[in-house]
Amino acid sequence: MSRLFTRDLILLIVCQGLFFTNNVTFIAINGLVGMSLTPVPWMATLPIMGYVVGGALSTAPVAHTQSRFGRKRSFQLGLVMAVISSLLCALAVYVGHFWLLVGATVLAGYYSANGQLYRFAAAEIVELSVRDKAISWVLAGGLMGAIIGPNLARYTKDAAGYPFMGAYVALAVLAVLGMVCMHFIRFPDDTRSEAPKSSGRDLGQIIRQPVFVVAALGAAFGYGIMNLLMAATPLAMAVDGFEFSDTATVLQWHVIGMFAPGFFTGVLIKRYGALEVMAAGVVLNFACIFIALSGITFEHYLISLFLLGVGWNFLFTGSTSLATRSHTPEERDKAQGAINFAVFVLMALSSVSSGALVTTQGWYWLNIGSLVPAALVAVALVALFVRRSRNAQE
Repeated sequence: MSRLFTRDLILLIVCQGLFFTNNVTFIAINGLVGMSLTPVPWMATLPIMGYVVGGALSTAPVAHTQSRFGRKRSFQLGLVMAVISSLLCALAVYVGHFWLLVGATVLAGYYSANGQLYRFAAAEIVELSVRDKAISWVLAGGLMGAIIGPNLARYTKDAAGYPFMGAYVALAVLAVLGMVCMHFIRFPDDTRSEAPKSSGRDLGQIIRQPVFVVAALGAAFGYGIMNLLMAATPLAMAVDGFEFSDTATVLQWHVIGMFAPGFFTGVLIKRYGALEVMAAGVVLNFACIFIALSGITFEHYLISLFLLGVGWNFLFTGSTSLATRSHTPEERDKAQGAINFAVFVLMALSSVSSGALVTTQGWYWLNIGSLVPAALVAVALVALFVRRSRNAQE
């Protein structure tokens, strides 16, 4: 039987947890810090958008670095950038400079672009028979973010004398811990000293495959819907009169929903298939939206955001598994880079739309708008199901 929990996989799970602690904390506080520093309400989520725009801009450089120097060095560089960007965010709070905060979150996107590849790296450090489980378990490592992130924001809110400055400093410390863990992980390409001489098919050929298209749509729209609603939640709950402790609880359960299913999503994919698990994710997204539209009590926020998290997990894990079947090892960096670029573009659009919609149209219309991307993913899945059925009959 193939061994799943090697030292390398366990350390990568920890790195994923630290990465999502950064991610969750940024989502929880950047909009609130942005609102306190800018006189224009709709610009409050620009620091959240900066994070994902930075990630989108970093996908090509990261793909190049991964191809030229391998996984470890690229991941280590991302963690260095995490330290620098977190400290710059703390400085922005200290001097009260909104655009410095936005710029720092753009730099943090380089860390995000690297962290988004941890799940793909998981498939490379285990044997083929446990690949789906490894991907699922690394994503489950994000559960650390669910536990640490909101509590980090809550307990360091006023620790440094300035709102949330202490949280940014704490994120820099966690990034240093990530460097220590990453140092001891062995990747198959650790000895790489130059880019591979063969890079396989052109990117255009890869992305025209129906399986790649569906994988990219599932990952990008799944993240877009999740980010659209999650980024708006702190602002929407503040408008509805909830305390930050209530918001932190809702976000905590949302992130638990995102990552707790990782303990069994890989098993579901192995048993039922990636497309079937992705379809379940779309159904859960619809359920989340309908509950959010039915009321604005604490329970409505809590249940809808929890279902949103589980739906994201099924869509994103299924998409990742599907994507690994669309390219060869030598095509890895450009194919995965293309998928992550699509994810970051949708995250950027959803971040700026989130702030604009929730402050001008309200929580209700924000959720109505979320029905469109969910429906598009559903259509793409049905089309691939039909295509596979026809091919099986021929």
